[in-house]
Amino acid sequence: MVEQGLIRAAQSGDRDALITLLREIEQHVYRTAFYILNNEQDALDASQEALIRIYTKIDSYEEKAQFKTWIQRIVTNICIDKFRRTKPTVSIDEHELVFQDKQNVEKEVLSSYLAQDIQEAIDQLPEHHRTVIVLRYLQDFSYNEIADCLNLPLNTVKSYLFRARQQLQNMLQEHQKGGVSG
Repeated sequence: MVEQGLIRAAQSGDRDALITLLREIEQHVYRTAFYILNNEQDALDASQEALIRIYTKIDSYEEKAQFKTWIQRIVTNICIDKFRRTKPTVSIDEHELVFQDKQNVEKEVLSSYLAQDIQEAIDQLPEHHRTVIVLRYLQDFSYNEIADCLNLPLNTVKSYLFRARQQLQNMLQEHQKGGVSG
């Protein structure tokens, strides 16, 4: 993700290195915040707060943990705090459909509804299950990286993922039974 030399330079007080470092990670930070909070404005707020915290705490990073995991822990904790303070909202603008090929409109509509159903199901998960699902399947973290990031035992991460997948499967099956099926 980021070169260790750049991290060391930022830690030693090189302002240009720190700014370069923050620019390299800002998309990753935003993407994580958006997946957890599912709201653009909240994700922007959380990202900004996370980048400021990384900026002020860069000297506390120790190389015994992966830099990616250290960043993820900061972002995740900020998002969890933000989620606890506010209830999630859904913007109508985020759900507009744009069709690229008029031949595949039906396929695109069904795909869009499926993606929306999955996101809604993820949003209904308990906070700890939602977080591990986001880290594993949307951020592609390994089980060990998730355990490090959330400061949980590896077996707890596995258990959370197992239960979250079961809950998602049940919710999506219930939705399909009660809704339109393709």
